[in-house]
Amino acid sequence: MNKVVGRFAPSPSGRMHLGNVFAALLAWLSVRSQNGEMVLRIEDLDPDRCRPEYAETLKEDLRWLGLDWDREQTPQSRRTAAYAEAFSSLEAQGLVYPCYCSRTELHAASAPHASDGRVLYAGTCRNLTPAQRAQKTKAPAWRLKVPDAVRTVEDRLQGPYRENLAQDCGDFIIRRADGVYAYQLAVVVDDAAAGVTEVVRGLDLLSSTPRQLYLYERLALHAPDFAHVPLLIATDGRRLSKRDRDMDLGLLRQEKHPEEILGLLARWAGLLEKPEPITARDLVAVFDWSHVPRTAIPVQP
Repeated sequence: MNKVVGRFAPSPSGRMHLGNVFAALLAWLSVRSQNGEMVLRIEDLDPDRCRPEYAETLKEDLRWLGLDWDREQTPQSRRTAAYAEAFSSLEAQGLVYPCYCSRTELHAASAPHASDGRVLYAGTCRNLTPAQRAQKTKAPAWRLKVPDAVRTVEDRLQGPYRENLAQDCGDFIIRRADGVYAYQLAVVVDDAAAGVTEVVRGLDLLSSTPRQLYLYERLALHAPDFAHVPLLIATDGRRLSKRDRDMDLGLLRQEKHPEEILGLLARWAGLLEKPEPITARDLVAVFDWSHVPRTAIPVQP
């Protein structure tokens, strides 16, 4: 049996909240319960939102909680060459084209996705002629052509999840107009390079997974297994957010010991009957995917 390799992939755009830690804990427990290897990757693609000092705080918070890792992958901000190589491969397959649409134009020309409010790209720039492209003056984003075909994610926790890429997603951006490579491309390239065999992350990213499976296929890379864990929501129904400082780990560290926080998270994950202090290492022995809820979990600190 091949070694299990999992990963933490936090974005250094602010202090972690309990929802971030909940996903990180389950990823860590899954790997450690299988005697696998944990990789840490700092996802600092967006230069406008990410800060090096936040990255150091993330690492310190993980250590404080007892969530260690075995190796650290090069941060995304220093892996542009790897993304460019993947982009070139897709371009050589005739799958990439420039898109000149503004945000306003995209929303005006697109219909909201029925279930989650996403907009479906109408393919406005897909078939522009070279002459039409030559008339454009703004820097384009670059989109990936998708087929009219269903991709199925066999999710360990959520079960089968299906999307028709053309009908539910549309051609999607893999490089922004400012030259920054998009998350969908970067995460596939990074996980493959790190040898990741399982991805445990929040349920809000499940709808991204069919796009990523398509990229794995076109880049001839081996896709990992996926488990999308439920989101923690505030008692008023809001998703926890770094922006709102909901259950901010910095604030919680002033009031609680790491074992108290882990005990609370373990109770929400169905691993303990009541929230009692426990270490991350002691939780490994009781970890079981069959106990973890599938739907959003209302919480209060």
